[in-house]
Amino acid sequence: MRESIMPCYAPPEVLFTSGDGCYLYADNGDRYSDFSSGIAVNALGHAHPKLVNALREAAGGIWHLSNMFRVDSGEQLANKLTEQTFADRVFFANSGAEANECGLKAIRRYHYDNGRPERYRIIGMSGSFHGRTIATVGASGNPSYTKGFIPTDYGFDQVPFGDIDALKAMIGEHTAGIILEPVQGEGGIKVADPEYLKAVRALCDEHDLVLMFDEVQCGFGRSGSLYAYQTLGVTPDILSSAKGLGGGFPIGACLTNEKIGKHMVIGTHGSTFGGNPLATTVGNVMLDTVSDEAFLTHVRKMSDYLRSELTELSKRVPEVYGEVSGMGLMLGIKVTPENTELLVKMRDEQQVLVVKAGGNSLRFLPPLIVDKAEIDALIKALESVAK
Repeated sequence: MRESIMPCYAPPEVLFTSGDGCYLYADNGDRYSDFSSGIAVNALGHAHPKLVNALREAAGGIWHLSNMFRVDSGEQLANKLTEQTFADRVFFANSGAEANECGLKAIRRYHYDNGRPERYRIIGMSGSFHGRTIATVGASGNPSYTKGFIPTDYGFDQVPFGDIDALKAMIGEHTAGIILEPVQGEGGIKVADPEYLKAVRALCDEHDLVLMFDEVQCGFGRSGSLYAYQTLGVTPDILSSAKGLGGGFPIGACLTNEKIGKHMVIGTHGSTFGGNPLATTVGNVMLDTVSDEAFLTHVRKMSDYLRSELTELSKRVPEVYGEVSGMGLMLGIKVTPENTELLVKMRDEQQVLVVKAGGNSLRFLPPLIVDKAEIDALIKALESVAK
């Protein structure tokens, strides 16, 4: 049945036909506990009534206008994002990669407009992931993603994540900015040390570099705050957001301060579908729900519980499980066997969906509405496959 689909993925044979909360249901009726959330996308789980009702209502109105015309729901969402973050300007796209593309362009445009066109190089971090476009794989620099696609470095450099001395040494006369994930996902659920981030911020201020945080995965409530930078205490100039922002409906956003955003004028960037009425209607419901302090308190409580249970599990089965890392409901655990093997066993034997990550880790990205009973079931399944 998949012969006509380009073979970029290798999904298992299971076919999901419906979902409810933290669960997915296959065509044979089997129920699966979802601790992947479509890779941190389904922040409110599956078929959340608020989102379903909002999308149904929006579907009866205007689906698409293009950015030739005003979109009221988009203006509302942009205003809410600027009210609740450092940002003064927002550009809406359709994905995290597109949001990152906008941010990378804004970094270079800032220096160009200020008479410094020679400052175009952007420093990324080892182990990072920013998307699958030419620019975003260039920024990540991962050979497995760049092979066959990047004949040159496209103006990107990479340094080890967390190594401030290496970062200092890389900055040169052509450096324009720095992009990093406050919490690396694909790289193994690594949280940036706040002191490191403060040092990065200081370097940017000293050299007039633009600091961009990629919060596509770790942002929008998953860290326990609306965005991870708010917990870590360091403010970027640009922030990319997606995944949870739409709760399953495609949307991305590039947030900037006025210093950077004012240079992205007419003709510098665009998107046919970005900020469409359907996506931004859903985005407003997502933001209103996730930004509520009671909701974020629940995320932090469940994070503490999941981390505690994973830590205890690693003590009970140290020959299989090791260090627990991450923040909020973006947690990982090191595994001794190949992580793909455990991932398959969790799916096929326990009917629990988890995600692998770098550093031979398993990644846990449950819907933010997860409860203790569902976490207990996860721990039981992890212990069972280990034994």
